[in-house]
Amino acid sequence: MPPTLDLSRTAHAKAILPPRINLRRAASYNVAEKGPLSSTSSRFSFNHLVFSPPPSPGLPSLSPPKKPPQRKLILGVRPIRLIRYTIRILSILAVFWISLEVLTYLFGPEIPIPADNTRLSVPEKPIVTPPKRSDGVEMVSQKGAPDFATPIVITDHRGKAKWTVSIPPGTPFPLSQKGYADMCGRCEQVAARAVELRSQGSGLPQVSLSFGPEAPDHDFIDVQEAEKAGYLPKRGAGGTNTGKPVCKKSLTFVLESGEAGLGKTLMMLWIAYGLAEKEGRGFFIDDTRWAYGEYSDIFEAPPAQDCSPPPDHERLPCPPQARHLVVSAANAHKVFANLLPPSAEGIFSSSSPPLEPLDSSLLKKQFALARSGFRALFHLNAGDARHVDTRTRKLLAKRLVPKTKGTQSGLSIGLHIRRGDRHPFEPQYRRSYLPVNVYTDFAQEIIASKFNSSGSIFHDTAEENRLAREHSFMILASDDPLVYDSEEVKDNLNGKRVVRAQDRIKLASKHELLPKGGKEEELDRNVMHKFVDEAFGWEGGFYAGMFWNLGVPTANNDKKEEKGVGAESLRLRSLVGRAYMMDLAVLAEASDVVVCTVSSLGCRLLGVMMGEGSVKRGRWVNVDGGLGWLGLD
Repeated sequence: MPPTLDLSRTAHAKAILPPRINLRRAASYNVAEKGPLSSTSSRFSFNHLVFSPPPSPGLPSLSPPKKPPQRKLILGVRPIRLIRYTIRILSILAVFWISLEVLTYLFGPEIPIPADNTRLSVPEKPIVTPPKRSDGVEMVSQKGAPDFATPIVITDHRGKAKWTVSIPPGTPFPLSQKGYADMCGRCEQVAARAVELRSQGSGLPQVSLSFGPEAPDHDFIDVQEAEKAGYLPKRGAGGTNTGKPVCKKSLTFVLESGEAGLGKTLMMLWIAYGLAEKEGRGFFIDDTRWAYGEYSDIFEAPPAQDCSPPPDHERLPCPPQARHLVVSAANAHKVFANLLPPSAEGIFSSSSPPLEPLDSSLLKKQFALARSGFRALFHLNAGDARHVDTRTRKLLAKRLVPKTKGTQSGLSIGLHIRRGDRHPFEPQYRRSYLPVNVYTDFAQEIIASKFNSSGSIFHDTAEENRLAREHSFMILASDDPLVYDSEEVKDNLNGKRVVRAQDRIKLASKHELLPKGGKEEELDRNVMHKFVDEAFGWEGGFYAGMFWNLGVPTANNDKKEEKGVGAESLRLRSLVGRAYMMDLAVLAEASDVVVCTVSSLGCRLLGVMMGEGSVKRGRWVNVDGGLGWLGLD
């Protein structure tokens, strides 16, 4: 008999079984037990088919499993898979090639084609006045290029319509202002015609994804590309014999304007230089028909370029994206379209203020470009520059208080008084001029506010302020000689409280041109005398009619257009321009504050010359209409 287990001597009365010990009988894995009792029994199920005994444990093999033998294939890939990859690659290449052909056909460079397959659509006749954009244009189809300067529509053998500008050889450069204005009007018409022809050829309206005045015209072909494609006859390289390569891009400013004033032309010149510098263009100036004579008579030559000018037939006034662009008063509003407000034509003129607030961002762009042009181009000729420098040094020394070693000084207030054919924006003075006392009183207020009797930020004691006020003065520049003789100025002029900006070239009045007695010589009316032109001065200021008739005898006044401008007329006009430029230079360099009317272009030029910081800090003051700095009209 086996021994029994005696639990009486244990310390615990109860036994605790670990949770892993299962007292239930383990399930049997006998297949017979899981089988059905009978085919009709309710205990019949398929469990005997589902449950199976667990696999018996085994030890890992000491040797790695044998790999199945690899089949020898081409590059280790099955043939069917290689064929599939080849088809996919060929499909991708085919789609890419078709897409490239379509894009090249629509937007790619022109393919040289025989001239017989090219059709040129040329305007039937030049348009004297640039019409509106909505007007139609009559086109004539022909084989060769026209014999006059005009934009043309090109239709090749594929029916693809584009346009370019054709300038035949022998055409004088530059064209007249009327010619440039006419061509710009036709450029708009021809460009619209090219879009219309492309729409008719494709059956779908052409939609441009570019917006705004800066958007390029994708239908335009530059002259070089047109010559390479065979649309225009090839010509010589042109340019000048400077030994430098022709500029890849350039801008030529034509100094010709229908306006007698110099201010607007100078503002456009500065902005054009800034634009050329921004776009990486070479900059050139043409003064062939400038009303003030040669550019070098007033200014030094512009900065030298590292390339030579392009051929004349490649210099185009339109579109603004042209590789070699020509800018003049006739097309400046088109080239500077992105710098001008919408409907800039007529927003304000010489006698009316802006009808709506101008965009400050556009004015900042204009100011920045003009400032760049001023710094590069405003260099007077050697003689005038020396005079301006000497005059500026004297005026700056004049405001210093003696025996202070330059630590105390007064203020120099510049006054720019423009009259003549330029009227202020103020409604009550729109048909006349601002009184002189408006300028002088404002200058006195500035001096009084800086040096009041109770002390100021400049000086601590009343005595120092008194000395500073005594050494403050006004620098006057005006186109009207009578302003210097006005009561508001004459007393101060004698007391040295008002001084001329410069006295190298002065616009004289008729009184100053008469003999010392101040009266015209009385002649005996009973005796015939030789005809002598009556002396006239600049009373009232600068007028266009007086400017155009400088140096022209009264007897030949009717034939001046036939003979052109004489040498004496150009000399006198150049003197007027030099005097104007020296006045502005002295005011900008020697004045602590400048007071002027923004209706005058000279006032706006002074703002550019003094800089944006001076305008913001109140050193440039407008007393006309409460407006700020304004750019181009």
